[in-house]
Amino acid sequence: MRSLEPIVLRGTVVQLEPLGHQHTDALVRAADADRSSFGYTNVPDGDRATHSYIDALLADAVAGAALPFVQRRLADGAVVGCTRFMDIRWWAGHDTPVEVEIGGTWLTVAAQRTSINTEAKLLMLRHAFEVWRVHRVAICTDERNERSRRAIERIGGRFEGVLRNHRPAAGHLTDVGSPRNTACYSILPTEWPAVREVLKAGLPSG
Repeated sequence: MRSLEPIVLRGTVVQLEPLGHQHTDALVRAADADRSSFGYTNVPDGDRATHSYIDALLADAVAGAALPFVQRRLADGAVVGCTRFMDIRWWAGHDTPVEVEIGGTWLTVAAQRTSINTEAKLLMLRHAFEVWRVHRVAICTDERNERSRRAIERIGGRFEGVLRNHRPAAGHLTDVGSPRNTACYSILPTEWPAVREVLKAGLPSG
């Protein structure tokens, strides 16, 4: 069994830091601000659910299946959501992953449609391609989540197709726990330079 060491990824507007139970109260506050935008996303609701959510992600990290982060807004130090590397794949003879998925992402309502998500994606993709030197990064979403799909396409994610009944649905616009169809996108190393420029262009200058 392989697992990845926790890391901190710091930008100019957001810092991604290893998820832990010390973040429980802050995540509860972030999730409670306004839950109306979590239509297709698994976002814990309340202390008990958040504790279980963190337990599950930490277990995935120990198993080498994920590397979870909280997203901390640098302007005021507030924890504003979560994201993670997931579905981590290894090949024999490689000491680092060859493929990862970026997912499990959510942000409190005040942090949505800001540069936080843009920079978080930049930091994670940069680490995947330039440190781990992966062959592929996947970004997937519920097939019905048009907002998320358009955002992935805007940065240069290539649509690969739909996996039917692929994962359990989440969010108040779904029948939670029922099988969902997953729209799959990917970015390859040859595409990363162009994606990087699109993401950088979406950040504040200076």
